[in-house]
Amino acid sequence: MQETQALGRSVDEYRAPLFIAWQLTNRCEARCIACCEESGPNAQWGDELTREEAIKLAHEIVRAGTPYVAFGGGEPLSVPHCWEVFEILEQGGVALKIETNGSRIDEEAADRLAALPVQCIQISVDGPSARIHSTARPGSSFSKAINAIDLLTHRNLRPQLVFAPNRNNVDSIVETFDLARAHRCSAFVTGPLMRLGRAALAWDAIACSNAQWRNAVELLRARALGCESEIALAIYPHDILREMELRLESPQAILLIVPNGKVKLLNALPFAAADLKETSIHDAWQIYRQAWRTPQVREFISACQDDPRLLQHANETWSLKGGPAWQTHAGALAHP
Repeated sequence: MQETQALGRSVDEYRAPLFIAWQLTNRCEARCIACCEESGPNAQWGDELTREEAIKLAHEIVRAGTPYVAFGGGEPLSVPHCWEVFEILEQGGVALKIETNGSRIDEEAADRLAALPVQCIQISVDGPSARIHSTARPGSSFSKAINAIDLLTHRNLRPQLVFAPNRNNVDSIVETFDLARAHRCSAFVTGPLMRLGRAALAWDAIACSNAQWRNAVELLRARALGCESEIALAIYPHDILREMELRLESPQAILLIVPNGKVKLLNALPFAAADLKETSIHDAWQIYRQAWRTPQVREFISACQDDPRLLQHANETWSLKGGPAWQTHAGALAHP
């Protein structure tokens, strides 16, 4: 058993993004208590990219030479034109990653995914039972998530199980790891609860203590060392505050595209550097690289270290084009 950690590459090493994280929609059947994007059944943005705009963007990604695109959300497989987008990228030689709750993966969808150049599928399961899972992910089906894992594994496309810890499920982390082993997942992926989106709004109610998390990690590592299954253990080492500091020092070669086509620097930062409805991938990449060096971004990251409640603004899209300082956007906090 080997625990893995992924390290990103610097933004200045590439003439085009090495990786694109694309949120096709903010809509999702579930209303997960720790959702970074505050997705939900009625959370679709009014200005999300149309089918025509998404297809155009997919062709542009191919022309830009970006080798890898990850789809999250919201639930990406709930978007009717997602398969057209995937196939355009496939034809252009782009590898895919899909982050999903598994609810849309039936026999037909599993066949279609197995035929695509999918490097990684991550399925969110936040407990070893339907009761624990549904507490963390209201509206998400535990049985459908497990069935999706089995359908994909049967097609030699072993997914990763992603576990988001909170106060109510952290004690079941080892049992959930055992569940991932039993269903032949390729990896068990977890990390500190990210103080973003819905988790940021309910932080005091749902966040586990540092001691709880350290204990959970120790038990998880001990369990992984003692098992013989071919499953990787991936524990992200940083919370979101440390992540922002690291990315400010060395930004990654990643464009984060939110559902309306705007480009953000990081899911924790409420700044939209460019709008792909108006700007090419090439130009957005140059803007993105410059945006990391603006005083607004540096000041906001520093301010979050002093007052993490500012992360409640993460899903907003403030302009960096000569507008007012970020403090004007932030205004009063929801929970002073």
